Amino acid sequence: MATELREAFIKAEKENRSALVTFITAGFPRIEDTVPVLKGLQEGGADVIELGIPFSDPIADGPTIQAANVVALDNGMSVKKVLEQVRQARAAGVTVPIVLMGYYNPILIYGEKKMIHDTKQAGANGFIIVDLPPEEAVKFRDLCSAEGLSYVPLVAPSTTDDRLKLLGEIADSFIYVVSRMGVTGAGISVTKDVGPLCEHVRKLTGGKTPLAVGFGVSTREHYLQVGKDADGVVIGSKLVNLVKEAADGDRADAAKRYAHSILNGAGTNVHPKDVIPEKADTLAHPDFVEKHKHNPRFGDYGGQYVPEALHGCLRELEGAFESAIADPKFWEEYRGLYDYMGRPSPLTYANRLTEYAGGARIWLKREDLNHTGSHKINNAIGQILIAKRLGKKNIIAETGAGQHGVATATAAAKFGMSCTIFMGAKDVQRQALNVFRMRILGAKVISVTNGTQTLRDATSEAFRYWVSHVKDTHYVVGSAIGPHPYPTMVRTFQSVIGREIKQQFAAKSGGKKLPDLVVACVGGGSNSSGTFSPFENDTSVQLMGCEAGGEGIETGNHSATLTAGHPGVFHGVRTYVLENEDGQIHDTYSVSAGLDYPGVGPELAGWKDSGRVKFIAVTDAEALEGFRLLSQYEGVIPALESSHAVYGAVQQAKKMSKDQDVVITVSGRGDKDVTNVAKNLPVLGPKIGWNLRFGSLDDASK
Repeated sequence: MATELREAFIKAEKENRSALVTFITAGFPRIEDTVPVLKGLQEGGADVIELGIPFSDPIADGPTIQAANVVALDNGMSVKKVLEQVRQARAAGVTVPIVLMGYYNPILIYGEKKMIHDTKQAGANGFIIVDLPPEEAVKFRDLCSAEGLSYVPLVAPSTTDDRLKLLGEIADSFIYVVSRMGVTGAGISVTKDVGPLCEHVRKLTGGKTPLAVGFGVSTREHYLQVGKDADGVVIGSKLVNLVKEAADGDRADAAKRYAHSILNGAGTNVHPKDVIPEKADTLAHPDFVEKHKHNPRFGDYGGQYVPEALHGCLRELEGAFESAIADPKFWEEYRGLYDYMGRPSPLTYANRLTEYAGGARIWLKREDLNHTGSHKINNAIGQILIAKRLGKKNIIAETGAGQHGVATATAAAKFGMSCTIFMGAKDVQRQALNVFRMRILGAKVISVTNGTQTLRDATSEAFRYWVSHVKDTHYVVGSAIGPHPYPTMVRTFQSVIGREIKQQFAAKSGGKKLPDLVVACVGGGSNSSGTFSPFENDTSVQLMGCEAGGEGIETGNHSATLTAGHPGVFHGVRTYVLENEDGQIHDTYSVSAGLDYPGVGPELAGWKDSGRVKFIAVTDAEALEGFRLLSQYEGVIPALESSHAVYGAVQQAKKMSKDQDVVITVSGRGDKDVTNVAKNLPVLGPKIGWNLRFGSLDDASK
């Protein structure tokens, strides 16, 4: 089967042309369109067909293929159905090679060995996996080879020489060359750098493996231009649009006409059914270990599961981060901004809340008193100082509750950098105050209207933007999520929280003890990883993370990733994920925008497996109870995110003795949430006996 792919390029070369490699999303626009479109592409002369496995969060793809994925998934497409469509296509006479193209998580959840076996049985020829890192690509290639299938590696303009050599060694049919930085999409013109790029790739990969160049190709002129330097030319987004626009019943013919127009009638049906695969060549089994000063893995979690184009900027960022934290002058500049940031934040005794709980003494780590009103400033300042070292003038960030957006906009204003914040459209509505604050600070706020319109989609859009603007832009990831080095970097800057708790508690206890329990809310993990990491080796200290239980775990309407999720790959990292049985990322729900995320930092995932941190789910109603308790007993209105931790901590304190101590990280203030609380009180208030829909002032506390 890998042989058929190699033969496709040989036959095209004999016809004195580049191979035409086409892409279509399985199940788009309708499930029943896929097989006829595949036949149409073959009849039009396509040499290879990439069949896209739909994925809920395709961060390497532009709007066209994003939309096609959404439609296909809404149609009920799954990995099993993709394989069934391949079987149907083969039965219908489609003989050209078919390569399954997609993201790793659906394959991981299906099971790698099972996926490869079932793919062979269905009749497909191999795989292109957009976000599989090289060290795992080697293993996956070996599994493919054992079944006679091909693994097609992707390279990009930013791919390092070492990675190019490795990817060239494991290629057994062709190499997919991403022609430009950015996401997929039809272009008006193709990059002029195709020739030098192909020359460089050939030089480092040995020059024996065909190169198929994609991204931005849409016309015959593009095909001819790229084909001067490439052995194959990939066309995807333009074809997807044409199929979408074609009338029902005409989509196969539209695909045929388009392929025919690209080749000007030169293509032939180059793969009759009687082609017998040759025995696979002896393959290289290279060991590939990229050197990292800081381990990119936390046990089984972490890594860099990103499109190849992002690896270059991640390597650049990692180098700058390692250099910075090893430089005393960097820390001098960072700590010199403590007065601006509001550090150290106070550790205060909550005497009335303690009296209410009737058990352990309760302490509040007041990150809500920081400049901008949350812990997010700790990381924003640190990352922007690194961006300054890199010479980056433009800053982007994602935000859910708006706390990170405000912090990033503040830091950007402080250092005279432009700032763009990506925020889900739903969050823009429920966090209008923070949106206005960001705009006051000079930031541009982009409302993300695709997908769930929450933090998840804001993060995806930020990654897509970054890969297209990496030369002058730094992406300030706000949580301990994403590919290495982000989880380590965010935790490093946020660990000031836990270190200060240690120092402040020691001072208040005369150095005699540590807290017995430390509690933080958990969304992505910036606050919790920063709170917990300095206590990781202090086993006498219990650590508890409070997730967003939404309407209850049993309802499915929640964001409790560590409580109810499973290991998977999402937003560039292997971690716990809320996903369905087909590896598609679940929609999430929480009254708190900052916790409304279907993934979590990999370090927290490691702590869950080791048992070092206990994680619980706190429902919306319980979080509102925490909000009320801290407000009415201590005069501190907390963010709804922090309210989850308040509730969880109070319940634990009730079970503990009076000589024990509980510290709660109050990660942010609740000004931003007052309107949201008022909106949700009619539903949530009766569950906790709280009614602020009063007729007179005397009823205000009821």
